[in-house]
Amino acid sequence: MKYKIVGEPMPAVICEVENGETMICESGAMSWMSPNMHMETLGGGVGKVFGRMFSGENLFQNHYTAQGGPGMIAFASSFPGSIRAYEISPSTPIVVQKRAFLASTTGVELSVHFQKKIGAGFFGGEGFIMQKISGSGIAFVEIDGSVIEYNLAPGQQMLIDTGYLAMMDATVQLDIQQVKGVKNVLLGGESLFNTLVTGPGRIVIQTMPISNFAGAISACLPSKS
Repeated sequence: MKYKIVGEPMPAVICEVENGETMICESGAMSWMSPNMHMETLGGGVGKVFGRMFSGENLFQNHYTAQGGPGMIAFASSFPGSIRAYEISPSTPIVVQKRAFLASTTGVELSVHFQKKIGAGFFGGEGFIMQKISGSGIAFVEIDGSVIEYNLAPGQQMLIDTGYLAMMDATVQLDIQQVKGVKNVLLGGESLFNTLVTGPGRIVIQTMPISNFAGAISACLPSKS
């Protein structure tokens, strides 16, 4: 499979696949394709179906396979931002925010990822449940806004405002830290909790979480009388 990512800030990934090669995506992610791409909707078992439901994805996935020769299929982002391709292997799974998975080659598995610490789950910005992408292949991930990437050394930490953490290696630990000081909490204009990540591993920060964008838009809308 060959691919190219085009069109930021409303990006799409265009994939060129060989005869018999299959791409997997979430329902509604396909934007355009050659006529010889055959679609099949699959659930993958009860456990996987409910895992996707808890992690914010659709219950079923679409499988597109080129038949009778090479094919082409494109997947577009649902929000202004970025699409990134990640090489997934059994030793390098990643954890992403809910609804971040866009598409992948076969061999990549999407499952639910529960935070080990309850506090991190409820106050860490992306909820108790995130998505784990594992297996083997290439996964395409949606990121809100632009991408800022850091590689944390063992024990190195970073504080991130709620909702800005888009992706992390599975080796990174996540916890929450309450903002200190009553005046800071009441007057600082920031979240009550920040996300604390601890290396080793890579983290990806997004510059415009969709929740922040929605809040900015709603503040400009006229209130109902």
